[in-house]
Amino acid sequence: MAKKEEHIRKPEWLKIKLNTNENYTGLKKMMREKNLHTVCEEARCPNIHECWAVRKTATFMILGDVCTRACRFCAVKTGLPNELDLKEPERVAESVKLMGLKHAVITAVARDDLKDGGAGVYAETVRAVRRANPFCTVEVLPSDMMGRYENLKTLMDARPDILNHNIETVERLTPRVRARATYERSLEFLRRAKEMQPDIPTKSSIMVGLGETKEEIIQTMDDLRANNVDIMTIGQYLQPTRKHLKVQKYYHPDEFTELKEIAMSKGFSHCESGPLVRSSYHADEQVNAASKQRQKEAK
Repeated sequence: MAKKEEHIRKPEWLKIKLNTNENYTGLKKMMREKNLHTVCEEARCPNIHECWAVRKTATFMILGDVCTRACRFCAVKTGLPNELDLKEPERVAESVKLMGLKHAVITAVARDDLKDGGAGVYAETVRAVRRANPFCTVEVLPSDMMGRYENLKTLMDARPDILNHNIETVERLTPRVRARATYERSLEFLRRAKEMQPDIPTKSSIMVGLGETKEEIIQTMDDLRANNVDIMTIGQYLQPTRKHLKVQKYYHPDEFTELKEIAMSKGFSHCESGPLVRSSYHADEQVNAASKQRQKEAK
């Protein structure tokens, strides 16, 4: 009889300090009142207390809270989504204003049931946030929208300040980790975004600890740079429930520091790399770094 696969114990550096001050409870209350969803809650992000209570930032998740894909790393609900809420963009914009955000991140569940993949609502949310908050920068984090050119163009025509699409893992592990997505399609999505709007920074993220090798991580960096991706984030995969993929390795903070140094040597304008780093972690700093890099290159 085969032994059950053992879980690796979490190391000390992954312990999270909870902070439920007025900012945190106030934001949570407002999200419920506005009937809005955040990936911070739905994906069980480990940084929710820091972002909500200290930095007072949040990543809005539009197009509902039910995803049409069942990726083996993600805690977001999977099933048949509800009808589109066309008033959602205005509610997001109003919430951004009430929160006083300088940088807003807008992501969404994958909506493969929609011909445009939700691109129309995405674009309108960007425009609504801009109308209500002219000095707020906007980052979008879409799925690959099934790789359809016209869907990406609809989104890029709204001119977000950053286009973020996560490649999630190395090429070898992609079929096991991601549902309906492919490594090459994600690279193509990022490349096309840059071709459509060359001045808009592109960004991608990978999780480590799923069984990849260091060489594969470095190859992923090279692949992203070959497709003109400007910003990269690297974080530790954490198993959200027993039904999800098990952690194969917990990387030490020193290893994340080394990976950041390698990424920066490859030519990324900015790289966040650490055990608790997620795609939207310190996103306000990333847009500033990308902006400074653009200004430097323009001189």
